[in-house]
Amino acid sequence: MTQLPPTPQPRACEQPELLAEIAAKVGTPFYLYEAPVLRAAISDVRELTAHEGLQARYAMKANSARPVLDAIREAGIWIDAVSANECHRAAEAGFARGHQPPVILYTADVFRDGWREALDELGVLPNLGSPGMVADLASIGYRGPVGLRLNPGFGHGHVNACDTGGPSSKHGIWMEDLSETLKHARRESLSITLLHAHVGSGPRQEELWENLDRLAACMASHVDLLPDLEAVSLGGGLPYDYRGHEPLQIAPLKDLLERAQAALSKAAGRPLRVEIEPGRYYVAGCGSLVARVTDLKETRTNEKGPGARFIMTDAGFTDLIRPAMYGSYHRIEIPARQGEPEEPMLVSGPLCESGDVFTQEAGEIVAPRPLPVPRAGDLLVVRDAGAYGYTMASHYNSLGRAPQVWREADGSCRLISRRESWEDVLRAECDEPL
Repeated sequence: MTQLPPTPQPRACEQPELLAEIAAKVGTPFYLYEAPVLRAAISDVRELTAHEGLQARYAMKANSARPVLDAIREAGIWIDAVSANECHRAAEAGFARGHQPPVILYTADVFRDGWREALDELGVLPNLGSPGMVADLASIGYRGPVGLRLNPGFGHGHVNACDTGGPSSKHGIWMEDLSETLKHARRESLSITLLHAHVGSGPRQEELWENLDRLAACMASHVDLLPDLEAVSLGGGLPYDYRGHEPLQIAPLKDLLERAQAALSKAAGRPLRVEIEPGRYYVAGCGSLVARVTDLKETRTNEKGPGARFIMTDAGFTDLIRPAMYGSYHRIEIPARQGEPEEPMLVSGPLCESGDVFTQEAGEIVAPRPLPVPRAGDLLVVRDAGAYGYTMASHYNSLGRAPQVWREADGSCRLISRRESWEDVLRAECDEPL
């Protein structure tokens, strides 16, 4: 008898009773990840790269939780790591070592914290984002394949502070410095097998297509300089619409990648692999940060400006820093009060920092948002927090990181990282003579 797949369950963030049940077990705040949402995003990326000669990676800096890495690996997607520790983490999660093929790519602007061990023990492919890194490799006697990350002079992140190409971006080797970098690499017996750039997604999907077309043409003009070239990476940055949830248009992007692979291969005179490396797109929608409302309070209008009403919660930018850092927008819901009348309110956290406000915009402008009026004890959900949430969490105010909960399609939940205690916060402290 054929076994039917489990019926997908409603999202936990839409079920106040389930959220309360989880909170009773792990406390608040906590991160909650929904496996079916992650797998749907993985399916989108696999469709984009189904054509022969295309390969997807996952920029694991977005979310390195083990179940996320497992799902990515099972889908045949490779890894873009940006630190030696991420390389080790990917290898521990079962991604293949070595560079034939380079399943784990080590993309860095600066080598630090165990980088030699990552190259020696894991055999990963180093992808160099600065000309001086050629000398770094030479200093340890490395001879072998490398990638070069270029700054093509253009690009647009989801906000200006995240621009990955152009004069203000620290990432990559400026195009006019490529020739000298290639000469240095050849003198040190390094073979360039990957050419890489990342121009970001921009706020519009059409802008991404324009940038990728332009980038592919730019790369095609350089491939004849690289006889050992095997692949060109067009970077990541698939758009994720935090406000309107406009779906990604798969067909035009799929066609663009296929055309780019054909054009680059033609320019090289041999088949080249074309890669993309989204991060945010896979995981943003699958994660929510769940906090508890602790109080409501008000300020009054005076000569400095209008008063405001604050929803106080036990989550802060130690848990999700994106709003404080970029003014990034996240949907906020109070499931137990859905459908009730709304009032403009600010949502803030427990930290000794005035910027500890989730409802703000770029330029540190607090922006009241219409929300149903909660009561102390209600659970509040910050949606679309799966990317750059837990991975950017900190110990500011000596707070431990929140626990993470994984929910499968059948509704089962499991704890995948526990709440950090004060002992965890102090664990690395020492007093040792040097």
